[in-house]
Amino acid sequence: MRELRIRVLAGVFVVAGVLSWAGARLWNSIGTLPSVPLAAPIVLALIAVVLTATALSLRARLKAQRERRPEAKGVDPLMAARAVVFGQASALVAALVAGMYGGTGVFLLESLDIPARRDQAIYAGFSVLAGIGVIAAALFLERVCKLPEDDDHNHSGAEPAA
Repeated sequence: MRELRIRVLAGVFVVAGVLSWAGARLWNSIGTLPSVPLAAPIVLALIAVVLTATALSLRARLKAQRERRPEAKGVDPLMAARAVVFGQASALVAALVAGMYGGTGVFLLESLDIPARRDQAIYAGFSVLAGIGVIAAALFLERVCKLPEDDDHNHSGAEPAA
């Protein structure tokens, strides 16, 4: 399984932010700007909490397994792989959504004197922060589930000759 690359996530964030900023400018010139929902940062924060809790649980179980504790519950490799895939998908979507709300928030900075727009800018800012939290939690989960022998593999995609 390939690791998440920060460059890819940053690229998705920046491209989504620029397109969202341009879209917000266009949409505002035509009519009213769509609102940033209050639920956006809340949902992103909940996803970050779930990812962090999963990572902490897996880390504790893996540590107990490595120390060969008698009460240690094993970690099913398929379950760990599913958790990593969920984390990677969440990080990609969070980068996209955070970029989208970031671009909208940057556009809204021009009109902070209007109370409704100021509230929207605050929601957008919290959405960006929560999206960054999802990305951080996903990267942590990925590191927890990384096998020790993964460090020795050739990352170019070519297998060593036998």
